[in-house]
Amino acid sequence: MIRLLTTFCFGLLLQSAGFAAEKPNVLFIAVDDLRPELGCYGSPIAKSPHLDQLAADGLLFNRAYCQQAICRPSRASLMTGARPDTTGLYHNYVSLRELQPNILTLPEHFIANGYEAAYCGKIFHQGDTDDGRSWSRESVKRINGIRKPRGPYALPENNKMKADNMKNMLAKYGEAARKGLAAGPAYEKADVADTGYIDGYNTALAIATLKELVKDDDKPFFLAMGYKLPHLNWCAPSKYWDMYDAADIPMAGETNAPENGAAMGLHASFELRTRAGIPKIGPLSPELSRTLKHAYLASVSYVDAQIGKLIAALEEAGVRDNTMIVVWGDHGWHLGDMGVWGKATNYEIATRVPLMIWSPDMQTRGANTDALVELVDIYPTLCELAGIPIPEHTEGTSFKPLMNDPNQSWKDAAFSQYPNPALREWAANPLSQGMRETWFGPLIQQVEERIIKQLGESWDRELFEQHLMGYTMRTDRYRLVIWKDHRDSSSAPIYVELFDHANDPDETTNIANKNPELTSQLLAQWNAGWEAAR
Repeated sequence: MIRLLTTFCFGLLLQSAGFAAEKPNVLFIAVDDLRPELGCYGSPIAKSPHLDQLAADGLLFNRAYCQQAICRPSRASLMTGARPDTTGLYHNYVSLRELQPNILTLPEHFIANGYEAAYCGKIFHQGDTDDGRSWSRESVKRINGIRKPRGPYALPENNKMKADNMKNMLAKYGEAARKGLAAGPAYEKADVADTGYIDGYNTALAIATLKELVKDDDKPFFLAMGYKLPHLNWCAPSKYWDMYDAADIPMAGETNAPENGAAMGLHASFELRTRAGIPKIGPLSPELSRTLKHAYLASVSYVDAQIGKLIAALEEAGVRDNTMIVVWGDHGWHLGDMGVWGKATNYEIATRVPLMIWSPDMQTRGANTDALVELVDIYPTLCELAGIPIPEHTEGTSFKPLMNDPNQSWKDAAFSQYPNPALREWAANPLSQGMRETWFGPLIQQVEERIIKQLGESWDRELFEQHLMGYTMRTDRYRLVIWKDHRDSSSAPIYVELFDHANDPDETTNIANKNPELTSQLLAQWNAGWEAAR
């Protein structure tokens, strides 16, 4: 036994000695609330030259999907390689480690296999940073001569407005107000440097951290950089706003809810409506809608510029050719599509995400693929590319083969889920009493009436508010959405939606009732689960 242990330890020493030279580094870039509104995805307006260039030299995924269209569950799923029904994490107000104290995260696994891991910005959702387990070293925390932004806004009057609103709501609702009942403006344009907002500041910290990791080159590195934009609030320096002529910005083409769609399938844009200056009920004006999309696009261009700086820093450090780069968005975002502003639905616009990857030894460059992939696939993919074991608990499929042959046959379906958007808060948690007492009360009442009218005797308040889950499956041609009690996997669906992407890519009409045989076939495929679709 002692002899075996000595041989094992000696082997580890030999492995460690040449590890940095043999193993590729990883630059892991997350972008919050980014839908595929980029030049490389065919946007006629978005200015995203740095991401477009990365896609032009790597592989772009045209049909990548998140596992749940809300921050914390989506990120927990990606970072653990496990789906929401496995993690049990369905909303933003419960921590990953509370539910899964022993699950092995992606960076934790890389650390165990000889990597140094650090992060800047938002990778896990706030409260789930997992310091001490998923990260082996702290990132640089400050840079001389660059002041950290003192609030979400650059303009003092907007920071004051946010603080005053929070003070008033805390006085009325207590700590419940901290769960999104008070906010400042939805957007800001200020003549400041890139580091005047937190994403630019964090990029500077990430570049400084990168330099430290390269200097201490005894181990390969896993450096994660998470951008908060284009999550609300859309605050970007003036020069990024000035890239766009507001009059040229195309608006959502389809602003109605799907015909015969589930009454609980859409929400009342709660997250946006908390912002100052946004109507608390009723539609947004065309002028405000255009300004909001302008703000979103400015935020995208600002983040794109920061990513360009980060990739340039790899070049300057001399490690670009030995560093895998993956860029992903945690979910999509409705910009007036289906009449909704926000994420938090089970439809294509919320579940489809941008995803691109570059690696030193990939055989196909500048290609795109229509293969159905999922964010849960990133974990096993990076493991395979780095030559480290794929943990048994992971529930995704490595898409490394697509990097050499992007047109090969692939998964039959991608799977996502979201609990009843209409009767949940924007963090996917059940409705609070505070929400009912605010200006959202009438909106909630309208939604309830719509559901009761559609479903009649199926209405049950506890079920619909606490336990109703929407499960969605995207195949090559169809999107199936199943609404059911998630406590009982054998329960019959309460409502079913089916959309034909060959004839209806905007998902305007639910055809489930008109196509019972097809719907039954797809229900059987969904019941077979993600394992059968691999």
